[in-house]
Amino acid sequence: MANVPRFKLNTGALMPAVGLGGWGGLKQEERDNAWTFMLSALKAGYRLIDTAWVYGTEKATAIAIKKSGIPREEIWITTKLHNQHGRFVEKYFQESLKNLETDYVDLYLLHWPQTAKYDETTTSPMDEDGNLIIDDQWTFNQTWAQMEEVYESGRAKAIGVSNFSVKNLEKLFETAKVVPAVNQVEMHPYLAQPELKEYCDKKGIVLTAYTPTGYKTVLTDPTITELAEKYKATPAQVVLSWHVARGVSVVPKSSNEQRQKENLTLLTLDPEDVKRITALDRNQRLCNYPNKHGKVWGWTMEQLGW
Repeated sequence: MANVPRFKLNTGALMPAVGLGGWGGLKQEERDNAWTFMLSALKAGYRLIDTAWVYGTEKATAIAIKKSGIPREEIWITTKLHNQHGRFVEKYFQESLKNLETDYVDLYLLHWPQTAKYDETTTSPMDEDGNLIIDDQWTFNQTWAQMEEVYESGRAKAIGVSNFSVKNLEKLFETAKVVPAVNQVEMHPYLAQPELKEYCDKKGIVLTAYTPTGYKTVLTDPTITELAEKYKATPAQVVLSWHVARGVSVVPKSSNEQRQKENLTLLTLDPEDVKRITALDRNQRLCNYPNKHGKVWGWTMEQLGW
């Protein structure tokens, strides 16, 4: 069993610092078969699966857990409320529980601050310019109030947010009764987000990084490859170890058994090397970045606070 550190949330729960990203691709067949890479990850020692309603892999998560033979309470399940479902939190939370074949989740995240127009025929209703159509009559404060009810019911052991900036966390705190336990954001050496990290640290919010390795763009950076040679490790191991050294949890997605094992094996980096990697920051988004209209999923960079 891999010796993965755990981070203490503001609920007191101990969350594994390294989890498996549950993105299953765009094709239904890929999503249906996602249980295979999830099962190999559980066998390799992963104890956190990060899925979402919109990934279409909640059912696959349930299959993988069942096939693993590992007791449910030993596996941390994170799932997320889709951006269309802000007005209907209870309905879609119940759907997620049903998909996951469980009566609780360990962490329930609000996937995006913006609320998309509700349309049961598509997961992403787009306008003629290819921008997500936004429901301007609904705010994330209203969605969060419904998520707090789910938390108070005990069926989500912790609740949090995703893709929230300092600006939008400040807005959330104008009405929030419950401080988010986690904020999951794009983060890697080219997008170290020091101000957001400092803010979340002060508020007792654990940051989780998605796109944590920064793809080949970051993994082929000369500093990263040089450190990989120094530590006799893969570039991905260097980057993931950097995150955890900063107190940031990670959810790398890999369907390759060998890489899954490598990603779970963290290094102890010298403090100077942690600083060198942090210094690579260039505020560059590699996963969710503005389209030609300057929008990310229907919101401007200013609205997102990015």
